[in-house]
Amino acid sequence: MFFSLATSTLLVGYASASQAQRLWPSPQLDALDAARFDQSGFNGNFLMVFTGLDRCDNFLFGGGSTGRSNAADWIRTAYHDMATHNVTDGTGGLDASIRFTAEKSRPENAGDGFNNTFQVLSSVANRYVGFADSLAVAAVLAIENCGGPEIAFRGGRIDAGEPNAPGVPQPQEDLETHIAAFARQGFTPTEMIGLVACGHTFGGVQYTFFPDIVDELNDPGDTEDVAHFDSTSVNFDNNVAKEYISGSTQNPLVVGFNDTTNSDKRIFGSDGNVTMNSLASSPSLYASTCADLFARMLDTVPHGVQLTDVITPLPVKLANVEFTMANDTMMLGGQVRFWNHTEESAGTVQMLWDDHLGAIGNTTLGFAGAGSATGGKYTSAWYGFDPTGSPFASLSLDPAAGIQRLRFVIDGKLEDQGGVGFAVQDAYMFSESSCLYNSSVSPEGDVTASGRVDIAVRNGVNLTRVYLETVTQDGEGRIVIVEIDIPRPEQRIAVNSAYSLWNLNTTSVDEFTIGAEIDGQTYSTTQLRSVLDSDFLPCGA
Repeated sequence: MFFSLATSTLLVGYASASQAQRLWPSPQLDALDAARFDQSGFNGNFLMVFTGLDRCDNFLFGGGSTGRSNAADWIRTAYHDMATHNVTDGTGGLDASIRFTAEKSRPENAGDGFNNTFQVLSSVANRYVGFADSLAVAAVLAIENCGGPEIAFRGGRIDAGEPNAPGVPQPQEDLETHIAAFARQGFTPTEMIGLVACGHTFGGVQYTFFPDIVDELNDPGDTEDVAHFDSTSVNFDNNVAKEYISGSTQNPLVVGFNDTTNSDKRIFGSDGNVTMNSLASSPSLYASTCADLFARMLDTVPHGVQLTDVITPLPVKLANVEFTMANDTMMLGGQVRFWNHTEESAGTVQMLWDDHLGAIGNTTLGFAGAGSATGGKYTSAWYGFDPTGSPFASLSLDPAAGIQRLRFVIDGKLEDQGGVGFAVQDAYMFSESSCLYNSSVSPEGDVTASGRVDIAVRNGVNLTRVYLETVTQDGEGRIVIVEIDIPRPEQRIAVNSAYSLWNLNTTSVDEFTIGAEIDGQTYSTTQLRSVLDSDFLPCGA
């Protein structure tokens, strides 16, 4: 039983994407890359920045020394979610079904770590990286940033629309039941020993939810009464195995007062301690074993779900690319990431572009900030699309010329994705002529507003549809995209010589992106907007 209790849209589930021929842009793969590798520093992701995972003893849902950690909760949640898998009929697996009350309220899923985990993931999951992929990413970040090995990560999991069948063995059950449960999940008896030992490098068992296993500790340094699996419960190491073999372990599932619930003792000793002796004697073997077993755990998905190739970081990747029209000026904002670089190694960075008039433009980019991943093992250098490097500044362009594709020169080397460049889409964009008619707040705090959304569309492009996209969840808790069409204007409303306006009056205060269909392809902008934003000045002002 995986006990690290410390305690421990419908757009999600796109067709699989290949890493082998990957070019930017590829929205799903780019989002998975960002979730996986843009961990700390500039453009660092929410899981790292908000939860403070750089401190592995941090616990978001309790102050002081609780004895719990975010990392342990996330890893336990990932295993319990996966443990519903049945290799015979292909059902269950890592699909975020444990977010449903009917599943997480089962006796096998005791504790509040699942709720805690999905409270965090609800701020992370999006149209490209759903709840299941976000859960897998969370487990990877927890392992890697708390001393563990790199984990091969794939994306493309599909969020479940309903609970799965029960699947997690409980500590009071006998060895044969545990062996059968892990076999159903796809693991051999030896792998069962390894996976439990790997998972139990983090966390422990909490008295509140398991009073038949552990006692109250009355320890001011462990206010939530968590009896830990080893002496280094917030760091990845092989102490759980070393302490077990040496006889010094305090693991409550090995030396607990209730021998019926000493499931780790039965599991670890099931092969005469052969596996545990190996894991205890070699930190490198323990790390490599755990890297393999954790990856297999996270890749255990329902039949029919096709995962992507292993996600690797692009050497050069753009982020937050957004065109905006301001009367006679086109603005381009965004940043570019150079992987495994620092500001010093990148040197002077230039951005070149091909415009619609056959000319080539160029500018020197300013350093925006440094990023890091995997506990600082990898670094990245970020540059903004203007000489200051400010993430809030934009490059001013002639609308008629615009931009078709970008290229970069870093440390004297041309980066252009093998000659194809970095294609950008300036056929449509948000116009700063958008405005707010009115807004109000009721005594109950409800906000209402109405406004006009203006979209600038390049004259002459084969654009068949423009629409607002809002993200919500369907009745089964899956992420869906609601599209609201913007009507084609009956007469041209000129913005400038190159662009015309499409507009929509709306009373929605929901955040939106802008989608379009151009030459049979669909596109989406990246920046979330709302009529309540400062971009929407009062109409007529």
